[in-house]
Formats: sequence, structure tokens, C-alpha cells
Amino acid sequence: MRVLLVLAGLLVIAMVAALAYGPATSGLFDAMRALIGLGDPHVVAVVQEVRLPRVLLGVLVGGTLGLSGAALQGLLRNPLADPGVIGVSASAAFGAVLVLYFGLAALSPFVLPVAAIGFAMLATFALYLVASRDASVVTLILAGVAISSLMNALTSLAINLSPNPYSMSEIVLWLFGSLNNRGMSDVLVAAPFIVAGGAMLLMAGRSLDALLLGEDAASSLGVDLRRLRRLIIVGTALAVGASVAATGAVGFVGLIVPHLVRPFVGYQPSRALLPSALAGALLLVLADLGIRALPGAQELKLGVVTALIGAPFFFHLLIATRRRMR
Repeated sequence: MRVLLVLAGLLVIAMVAALAYGPATSGLFDAMRALIGLGDPHVVAVVQEVRLPRVLLGVLVGGTLGLSGAALQGLLRNPLADPGVIGVSASAAFGAVLVLYFGLAALSPFVLPVAAIGFAMLATFALYLVASRDASVVTLILAGVAISSLMNALTSLAINLSPNPYSMSEIVLWLFGSLNNRGMSDVLVAAPFIVAGGAMLLMAGRSLDALLLGEDAASSLGVDLRRLRRLIIVGTALAVGASVAATGAVGFVGLIVPHLVRPFVGYQPSRALLPSALAGALLLVLADLGIRALPGAQELKLGVVTALIGAPFFFHLLIATRRRMR
């Protein structure tokens, strides 16, 4: 409980800082007044229409990635499982790119997230089939690399066949992952899928604890393994697919965060789920705030920053896991 309170407090502080930081406001008081519609109309517009959606999406997407990473690591019983590493994010991105390529996104705001969710679900299910029978770390990573490579190749093909340079540029920039230029409409479209997926993942906590003993032992304890698999697969697909549709691919958050929180909450999967969600949200809000604070006219993409942080962490985990297997 103490860890949850600390993470929640830090998250609130980070969100307030993200709302207050910027040239349009002179401090915290200005930002809080603008948030409730008081003060300079220009400042109100900046805070409510630019910063607030950006912060809310950071919380939703970061929380989703942290939570889904912890849940996948519990289901696959593998410390390297992550939506980005095992190809779920790449699959969701390809589904979204298909919609953008064929111009179907204009039909309804829900077409993009539904396509991303569908492909994310296919990738999650494929990974489970590969890794469910006590597959090794190497098997999981190779399967994830294969799925990611295939989806990235298909995405590159779509970009290569893009009908005009402007469309190609838009797809490429979207794939980098960013919270910039997002509005409340993006939040309102993504939030229902993210909340529903997150709720399904949290429901799986106790069953994931039993799964630590193995599938046969978990079944003997009354765990419905089929229901557990459906919860994790559908929940991850809903949450990650909607996140990718809203912000593009943001990788490695689901890999880093569970490992950071486990020393403080213990190694039962159920204890790591909610703290991972809060820590993921905190990490993404702070990363986006750091991007905004960097000097320069060109803002870095959030997906690039998380990859620069996460790739060395991934190699560290891979080496540590290999040493433990000897």
C-alpha cells in the first residue's frame, strides 16, 4: 500500500508539472486556474486543449504498457516479455497503418483502434501458442523477433507503396510514437478500450500467482487456464492496440517498469500489476515532460526516447537471465 501511495503521489506531481510547464503559463497557479477555465483565454486554451490531452494520454498509455508488461511476464513466466519486444506493438501498428493506408480511418474514429486491437490480439495469441509450454527465453525472443520482423516488413511495404510523399511522411512520423498534437477526441476514443483491457488484466492477478507453480498445479488449485489466457490475451490486445492507435509505437515501458517495482512489492505477479501501471504512467509523463524541456526547435519523438532508454536495459536483462540459466 505504501508503494502505491508513493507512486500515486509522484504521478500527481508529475501531471501537475506537465500541465504547468511551458511558455504560455508563468507558474502553477496560472495552470490550475486555466484548468478550470479561469484567466487568460489563450492560457486556458493551451492548458485544456494542448497540455491536458497530452498528459492524460501519457497516463493512459504508460499505465497500459506497464500493466500489460507485468501481466505478460506472469502469463508467459518470462522476465523478457513485453508488448514491444514480443511483437504485439508492431502488430498493432501494422493494423493501424493498414487503416491509414486505405483511408478507412475517415469512416469512423473507432476504425483505427479496432484494427490495431485485432492485429495485437493475433500477435498475443501466436506468442502464447509458442511460449505456453515452458518455452525458453531464447524461443520467446526469437518468436517475438519473427513476428516483429514480419509486421515491420509489411508496414514498410505499405509505406513504400504509399500513394503520395505526404501520406508516407505522416505514417512514418506516427510510427515513431508521440503525445504531441493529440486532442481530447484521441483520449475519449482510446480510453474505453484501455480501461476495459486494463480491468481484464487486473482481474487475472490471483490466477497468475497460482500459475507460478506451473499449469498443472494451477489447474489443481481451481484456476481456469482458458479463462486466464483469454483475459490476458484480450486485455493486452484491447489496451495495447488502443494505445498504439492513439500515440504510435512506444516501446520498452512494459519491459522496464515491472522489474523496477518488483524489489519493492515482491515477486508475486498480482502484487506487481497495479504498481506497474502507476510506474508506467509516471515514466511516460516524465519522459514526455523531459522531451518538452529539451532545447531545440525539433521535438524528439517519445518512442525514440523510450527505445534509447529501454534497449540497454533489455540487454542487461538478457545477460542477467542467461547467467541465471547456467
